[in-house]
Amino acid sequence: MSGQKRFKLRRGYLLVVVGLVVFLLYLAFFVPFGEMGATIQRINLFYFLLAFCALLVSVALYSLAWQRLLSLLSVRASFLKAFKFVWVEHFVDLVIPGEPVSGEVSRIYLMSKETGGDYGKVAASAVGQRIATTSVTVTGLLVSIVYFAFAYRPPFFVLLFAGVVLAGDIIVIGLLFYLSGRRGATHKLSDWLFNLLARISRGRWRFEGLKERIKKILDIFHEGILTLGEHRKGLVLPMLFTVLSWFSDMSIAILVFLSLGSVGTAVSVSAIIIVYSINGAIQNLPVGVIPGEVGLAEIVMTTLFALLGNPQFIGIFAVATVLIRVLTFWVRLLISGMVAQFVGIKSLLPSKPSEPQDTVALQHGAP
Repeated sequence: MSGQKRFKLRRGYLLVVVGLVVFLLYLAFFVPFGEMGATIQRINLFYFLLAFCALLVSVALYSLAWQRLLSLLSVRASFLKAFKFVWVEHFVDLVIPGEPVSGEVSRIYLMSKETGGDYGKVAASAVGQRIATTSVTVTGLLVSIVYFAFAYRPPFFVLLFAGVVLAGDIIVIGLLFYLSGRRGATHKLSDWLFNLLARISRGRWRFEGLKERIKKILDIFHEGILTLGEHRKGLVLPMLFTVLSWFSDMSIAILVFLSLGSVGTAVSVSAIIIVYSINGAIQNLPVGVIPGEVGLAEIVMTTLFALLGNPQFIGIFAVATVLIRVLTFWVRLLISGMVAQFVGIKSLLPSKPSEPQDTVALQHGAP
């Protein structure tokens, strides 16, 4: 592995440690350790193991949804391949700081390489899945916010924060729909990015060959999106898998609270859905500094649970948050790391360009 790749991984691991230290300081100043210790002692392992199973089921259903979308685009991919590359996507997202899109790009690249399929078609399946997943998340968050607002009358700040997150997700869906349906818009965006890079390099880098290849990929991508739109009946099953995957993922947090015997007393199910959805949206932001938002995610979740639930159970909320993150970050990182090692992580992380002729042209300004 090159020095640049090792630096990327080491920096990611170092930032995870920094995030953990920040979270531990938060616990030391705001959470009674005695209450946390008493809560840990009464964990019901049965429900915690169910939460672990829910994690695996969620990834499996997500992979099934992607496999069905690929099938609609005539890309032959087994469930095992889809399952494997989804885990690789998780690993890249969790390890590389501030690059939530990198994981998706990695699975598109790997699936295209493995199946010999067009990058455009595989990208269309990934974008279609992103739209479906975000739509389900927005719906769940919206229903939970409305119900919670009328049933519990939470602080205005919490509703405002949730509303901002909801608006951000809706904007993302809108942009994806717009770019997916506008071939000219994506071409203009591509030209703008290449022109920007050319100005930054002051003409030393030339992208003519690369620009043509990108345009061809974009054309195939739009054809794939149109194909998905023409197979509306075929989209029913992927959408069903997406919804079930969301429920399985959401049940992780609910099962963790059940393992502590706290659902209905310390916090409601609707509040759990709101907090879990907001946390997921934060981790998807492309401006993060720490991989997986370690530290920040735990602080936000613990604080929101206290604001939406009974503040006197802050110890329970802290323990629940730690257990949720053990499953959704550390266990996910462990499993995805093993899968990525099996696939070959060297090909997934950025390295110095070597093979494409266009890259040589970038470095020397050759036409």
